[in-house]
Amino acid sequence: MSTQYNDLIGLSTGWRTMAYTWRDAVLYALAVGAGWEEPQYTYEKDLQCIPTFGVTPYWSTLNVSPKPPRPWSIPAILTDKLQPERPFVNYDYEFLYHRPIPPMKGSFLSRDVLTHLFDRGEGRGMVARSQVEVFDEGGNLLCTNRCATLFPSLGGCGGEPLPRRESRIPDRAPDFTADGQIAGNQHLLYRLTGDTNLVHIDRDTIQRQGLAGPVVHDLCAFGFACRLAVETLFPGQPERLTRMYAAMKTVLYPDTPIQLQLWTLDAGKAAFRLVNRDSGKAILDRGELDWRV
Repeated sequence: MSTQYNDLIGLSTGWRTMAYTWRDAVLYALAVGAGWEEPQYTYEKDLQCIPTFGVTPYWSTLNVSPKPPRPWSIPAILTDKLQPERPFVNYDYEFLYHRPIPPMKGSFLSRDVLTHLFDRGEGRGMVARSQVEVFDEGGNLLCTNRCATLFPSLGGCGGEPLPRRESRIPDRAPDFTADGQIAGNQHLLYRLTGDTNLVHIDRDTIQRQGLAGPVVHDLCAFGFACRLAVETLFPGQPERLTRMYAAMKTVLYPDTPIQLQLWTLDAGKAAFRLVNRDSGKAILDRGELDWRV
């Protein structure tokens, strides 16, 4: 950890409450590609939550109290405090699913807390790790979100280096594949779940950052991968998921065909990669999945 930023560890957004109903759960499912053939996610009769619905408190501006002025998280707070020359990018994400999310209605109680700062070196950036524990209105821990964010212009402070994380993907063809399609309006749908960052909608912001167009949210790709993995490995039983991890690799644009590639490992464990079917490039890489057997 860089001594320059030691006093930032423990920085928090404070506690926030996000209320939801079955409509929010269904909207999230539609935003990560669910459709007519998946009534367990899209029809309130016998509704189930896609586990990664539990990531929505991280950036959400909808039905949140106290009301944030914009998507408010540790990366946003660090941006305000440190004024980096270049915008941050998502580095990796880990999701722990402790118990099923009640699908019909409820409230998420959560806060984002800065836990680590890592220095990648001069010209390579600083990585901030934060953790969001999400509780239900009864105080039960539903899920834990661990996000790493890269600030490309803040490296070289002599801090602790980022630990290397080896890929669990075997050197062989995947055991399973599942194809999907990022719709032309996928970014518009997903932002309705609460992530209203301007890079997904505002033309001036998109042009200023040198992007080819509006980008699809990284956590939208994460949700796509979760939905496809559940239906491939333990269909109809999303409550069996316990953990999901992935590194964010390349920018995802609307109207892109995708493929989830899965490798089974030990019992209840798999590795995965989400790729752009046109280019073959990884969107999510070094993916890991754990579930109850």
